[in-house]
Amino acid sequence: MDMEQQPYIHDPEIVAQIEKDLRYISGIVKQKGRELLSDYKITPPQFLALQWLFEEGDMTIGELSTKMYLAFSTTTDLIDRMEKNELVKRVKDPHDRRVVRIHLLEKGRVLIDEVIKKRQTYLNSVLCHFSPEELVKLKSNLVKLHQEMKTE
Repeated sequence: MDMEQQPYIHDPEIVAQIEKDLRYISGIVKQKGRELLSDYKITPPQFLALQWLFEEGDMTIGELSTKMYLAFSTTTDLIDRMEKNELVKRVKDPHDRRVVRIHLLEKGRVLIDEVIKKRQTYLNSVLCHFSPEELVKLKSNLVKLHQEMKTE
């Protein structure tokens, strides 16, 4: 029988410290990400759009807007600029010609792959003082945190 785990009531000070650490980590990741993007002719929102397309495949502007928490018009402008730079192209859905999907082009795929590899290299340098066991535990806890946040 699958019994649902009872929720724990945690020390508010510990939760506050975790929130603060996550906020600081998020800020550092964003800043480092911006530094890595400075070598490319791409903005952070364009990078985020490419990342979604790279990971999830073709999608409509509406779907991309929702994932990026941006207005439809803002996403349209973003796609226009990325299309001019030959990173993406608009393609008609083969099953419904009224639907237009954003398709990641090879230039965009190469760019996103390079940037992600540089981000991973940076993270690897930060994690060099973690033991293999600590690294596995960190990964496990981050996966669990992410799953909990997705279901909330």
